[in-house]
Amino acid sequence: MEDGPSPTAQLTPDDLQRYRNTLAALKAELAKVIVGQEDVIDQLLIALLCGGHALLVGVPGLAKTLLISTLAKTLGLSFNRIQFTPDLMPSDITGTEVIEEDRQSGQRKLRFVPGPVFANVILADEINRTPPKTQAALLEAMQEKQVTAGMTIHRLPSPFFVLATQNPIEQEGTYPLPEAQLDRFLLCIKVDYPSEAEEFEIVRRTTGISNAVINPVLTPQLLAELNNAVRQMPVADHVISYALKLARLTRKDGTAAVPEFVREFVGWGVGPRASQSLVLAAKAKAVLGKVAKENREFAELAGESGGTHVTEADVASVATPVLRHRLVCNFHAEAEGITPETIVRRLIGHVAASASPLSGNAARLIRAS
Repeated sequence: MEDGPSPTAQLTPDDLQRYRNTLAALKAELAKVIVGQEDVIDQLLIALLCGGHALLVGVPGLAKTLLISTLAKTLGLSFNRIQFTPDLMPSDITGTEVIEEDRQSGQRKLRFVPGPVFANVILADEINRTPPKTQAALLEAMQEKQVTAGMTIHRLPSPFFVLATQNPIEQEGTYPLPEAQLDRFLLCIKVDYPSEAEEFEIVRRTTGISNAVINPVLTPQLLAELNNAVRQMPVADHVISYALKLARLTRKDGTAAVPEFVREFVGWGVGPRASQSLVLAAKAKAVLGKVAKENREFAELAGESGGTHVTEADVASVATPVLRHRLVCNFHAEAEGITPETIVRRLIGHVAASASPLSGNAARLIRAS
């Protein structure tokens, strides 16, 4: 395989087209098993391109686990599934030290036995069904890409992704993830019900004999090249300022510019990691070159997506999965049926109406929605 560009090399249109062809091939492999869910797949690929973790939220039976395991096959990386249960202990995830006797010397020593977290892709299935101390065992792994056992640090394999799932409708016997851990997930991806046509195809495929063979599309080297390409994607200062506005306007810090609906419905705004994630995810979105259907109206207003630089439309298209799990709404919002997604959409409209050249058209779209 040819060498990828150096971190300081300029990303060319030919490079972008080659990467987009590769990602299109990856999506074609996924389509052999997964029906529909284009937005979910795009967002998973964005997390992958950024080298970040993703949390998939959806009711049972929407193929969250199947999607992640199929994605792992297309990557040609090591994969482990961890089924989180109330009796799961931290050492069941990270590994443990065992006493081992040397048969020649008769001396005993500790040997570390790696747990299932030592893989490139980790499926943390139903992560909210295990107690906080076990959830916290993933924190160091997700943030530092390492596990500490005793006085020894064990590095995790590279690349390392945690793709977690949780069921939003079950509350009994569950332990909500703390905000500090939610913030470690680059994206929170909502998995919705399929359309009637998609569900028909799902039933047709799964009630017969399936012969789908998933072929690896990416190698670790090519994935590293893609991660590097995301970092190289040009982004103008006004686009970074746009991302900062979306993040900073969620914070009730006494600034007059904070909209009234934020003061009324938001308990805690997002932190600086959200601003970083908005820009990084927008870069990955630009590399991917496809706008999620739910936010396509913003791209149409800003111009064609899939160009050679990051636009405000790219930021807007990733704002919901980046911010929805970081925004903390108050009791008033819950009583009024206001969700973090509602706040994000209103913020996009507020920024568009007040400062963006998209101006009134974007604001009218928000009001219409």
